[in-house]
This record gives sequence, structure tokens and C-alpha cells, in this order.
Amino acid sequence: MPRLSEVIAALDALWPPERAEGWDAVGTVCGEPDAEVRRVLFAVDPVQEIADEAVKLGADLIVTHHPLYLRGTTTVAADHFKGRVVHTLIKHDIALHVAHTNADTADPGVSDALAGALDIRVVRPLVPDATDPSGRRGLGRICELDHPMTLGEFAARAAARLPATAQGIRVAGDTGALVKTVAVSGGSGDGLFDAVRASGADAFLTADLRHHPVSEATQHAPLGLIDAAHWATEWPWCEQAAAQLDEISDRHGWDLRVHVSKTVTDPWSSHHSSGAPN
Repeated sequence: MPRLSEVIAALDALWPPERAEGWDAVGTVCGEPDAEVRRVLFAVDPVQEIADEAVKLGADLIVTHHPLYLRGTTTVAADHFKGRVVHTLIKHDIALHVAHTNADTADPGVSDALAGALDIRVVRPLVPDATDPSGRRGLGRICELDHPMTLGEFAARAAARLPATAQGIRVAGDTGALVKTVAVSGGSGDGLFDAVRASGADAFLTADLRHHPVSEATQHAPLGLIDAAHWATEWPWCEQAAAQLDEISDRHGWDLRVHVSKTVTDPWSSHHSSGAPN
């Protein structure tokens, strides 16, 4: 069995922590470096439900996309919900490791997994990483469909292929407009409109789109917008990352048991409509 330090070294090679944004909080949150690792659980959010799932599974390591303490803390007391997560993990000898913006821009990264879930071909990064001479790393991806379809049809594909959430899929733009080139970005993407317009994409699929940026974007150009749940656009990365660790485990003879949590940790729990179009 590998030691935690060996597994973390492999994960850091996939998603080097130095490539994370300066404001981010990536890396190992808790865990004994010399502890043996047999089972690994991948998930989007380091919340109590995932910690409890790891305990039930008998996992030794959780790898999440979102940080537990993004803005830092002065306490891990168990009377706070984040502190309870830490206490649960330490009590059951479970390590926690985070790959966030360093996984977003990786090759392959979060948006590659999103494109794979949608069955569209990645052409290039939306915002290339200037430090990558190969031109493969960067934020978001520009993708092409095998054949044109309407914006409405592509939105229906997204609804069918991404994990179901209470929010579902929202669309802005002419649902009858033809789409061939699509920009995708897992997670919050409404800060990328300038790059999307410059790319010439027909549509942009991302999450957390806000009223004013969307209103301005639709007035600026005939760009189709597809807004999915944040969690749903990032969950495919868990499967991609688990497959990467599986391959490393096979190569090193580690015999790891790698799992992907299917627990829906999207915070929205229900959706109600008074008859607005679906």
C-alpha cells in the first residue's frame, strides 16, 4: 500500500499547487504523511455528507475540488460545521486533499471533463495559460460539435448528460439558433464573456450566471448562453480525476480502490415555476 505522501506527490504532479490562483487554498488539509492509503473518494465539496460517506466507505483519503477553508480560519472547533468535518476526518484517520484552480487549468482539467460529459471535441483553451508552450493548459475550453444543432437541442443534451440538480438548465438567447462551436467553463464563468466573444463561439455553457452580465452579454452579441448548476459542471472532473489516479495506481502496483461520490452536494434543493418556459 502506498503512503499518503506518495499519493499526494502523484496528485501534485497532476495538478501542481503552484499553478493555483494566489487567492486559492489548495493542497492537503489534514492527514498523516506516513499513513497507508487503500481507498480514495473523489467529490466536489468537502461537506459533512461527504465526510460521512468516506467513513462508511472506509476511505483513507478524500480528494475534493472545492477547498474547505478558502478564506482561512482561526479555529477548527467542532461547534462549527467546517470544524465538524475536520474532527470527523481526523477521528477516522481520513486525509483531505484539495485541487481547485490548479485542476481548472490543467491538461486535462475540469473543463475537459465537462466537454467529455457533453460529448463535444475540445479544440483549445478558452483562456490559454501563457506559461504552457504546448498551448493546452488554461481556463475553459473551446469545443466543436460533430454536427450543428440548435441552441435548444444543445441545452437538452446538457440536461440529459450532466448530473440532475434542482436548478436544471437555463438558456438565454434564440433557442432555434444553430450552434457549432461551444465555449465551456466548469464552475462560475460570467467573468469570461470577453474571451468567449473573442473566440467566436456560438454558445457558452458554464454556471452561476448573474442577471446583469447575462443581460449585457445578450445585448452585446447573439451569443447563446447555457447556465447549469455549479456542482453539475464540476462533478465530471471527479470521474476524470479518479481515472487518472487509477492509472497511476496500476502503473505503480498500488492496488488502490478509487471511488467517485454520487452524493448531490449542490446547495439548491428544489425548483418552482409559475409557468415560465422550460
